[in-house]
Amino acid sequence: MKVTPTSIADILVIEPRVFGDDRGFFMETYNQRDLARETGLSPVFVQDNHSLSGRHVLRGLHYQLQQPQGKLVRVISGEIFDVAVDIRKSSVAFGQWAGVRLSAENKKQLWVPEGFAHGFLVLSETAEVIYKTTDYYNPQTEHCIAWNDPDLDIEWPLDGMNPDLSEKDQQGDAFKSASYFD
Repeated sequence: MKVTPTSIADILVIEPRVFGDDRGFFMETYNQRDLARETGLSPVFVQDNHSLSGRHVLRGLHYQLQQPQGKLVRVISGEIFDVAVDIRKSSVAFGQWAGVRLSAENKKQLWVPEGFAHGFLVLSETAEVIYKTTDYYNPQTEHCIAWNDPDLDIEWPLDGMNPDLSEKDQQGDAFKSASYFD
């Protein structure tokens, strides 16, 4: 496994070792012992999520204050631009974002710890995204920051297109008025 920090040190790109030949490939998508050895992290995952979305669907930027979720995100079909925004007031990276292209082809994963808002944009015709979480989903404690907030200035690779947003994501809060982690 290869682990590379992003522009925000707590957000990590994890590249598993892939063993392939003309028959296909094999890889371990998660190994707690190896992750702990390489990063010092030993998250306990309690839930796996799987989504299918079409081109230009943008999901996020979501987070839960009362039950914050660390997420290990990967793509099994297609490609996304995955984004995490630091919303920890005490962090030196508060208000900064990191974005990574994840795809079935590159097999990269993104570790997004608790304390971050998370979202992604589908770049391919469709994409299937799977992610493990460290706490359970609780819609009553979920918050959303506007994907296009000018204070965050996220460089979504939209190529002049408008994203396809859920009603909830259309109502995202401005970053300045959002709730944060202390």
